[in-house]
Amino acid sequence: MSKVQSHNLTKKHDSAIPLLPLRDLGRWTLDLGLLFLLVCFSQVSAQENRCVLKLAELPDSPALFGFRTGMTMEQVKVRVPQIVFGKANEFGVAQTSISPDFDSRFDKASFAGIRTISLDFLDNRLTSIWLGHDNTYKWQTVPEYVQGISQALRLPNGWNPWKTRGQRLDCADFEITLTMLGEGPSFRIVDTGVARIIAARRQAKEELDSAAEEETGAEIVGDKQAKVYYTEGCQRKKVINETNLVVFATVEEAEKAGFKLARDCQ
Repeated sequence: MSKVQSHNLTKKHDSAIPLLPLRDLGRWTLDLGLLFLLVCFSQVSAQENRCVLKLAELPDSPALFGFRTGMTMEQVKVRVPQIVFGKANEFGVAQTSISPDFDSRFDKASFAGIRTISLDFLDNRLTSIWLGHDNTYKWQTVPEYVQGISQALRLPNGWNPWKTRGQRLDCADFEITLTMLGEGPSFRIVDTGVARIIAARRQAKEELDSAAEEETGAEIVGDKQAKVYYTEGCQRKKVINETNLVVFATVEEAEKAGFKLARDCQ
């Protein structure tokens, strides 16, 4: 290839690459810088608004009507002597509700603006508080409630949209949700560690149930003549005559019937 041809080819390739005017290049660089600053600002703002509070750090507040997560059932009973607790299930969870607005046994003055209160317990400790308000409560909209409860509990501005018209705040070991329900707003604060505890207990129970099913399904074969039984997987040296064959559901059942474990299985 001659020098002229090489020069023309290089020139052709160079002309295919568009060059930005200096003023456009500067504007493009400025736009990237602004974008970078906005991203950094958003990250810093998100970190500042992130709620790192723990339940133990929340102050007592009239907005919770004398309740606080972590209270024992006895302490709740002192607050509401008329309350009746539900029976705890196999995982230690119990639930109960009161309706001061409908039940004449309750002092409505101490539950002003409250329609219903639902409480959840784990191992006799209060883990969830749900407050359902009527249309006389002082905070009538979700934004008003967010502002009011944030001041009452000293919460950071880290609220996010939740469902259709609600707001949610996720903190270190609890979450708060606010929404409109019926005539007024509803508020719920939940100990988020409880879900993990219940899930672990449920898994442990499933494993125990599975092991029990396997044990129940194991074949316990007995020899009526020799009065011995063979467990599942035990190698029998001789075939038991059909007339002497008996099957037990468990080892306990075999031994209760007077059978002993065969030497081959020991």
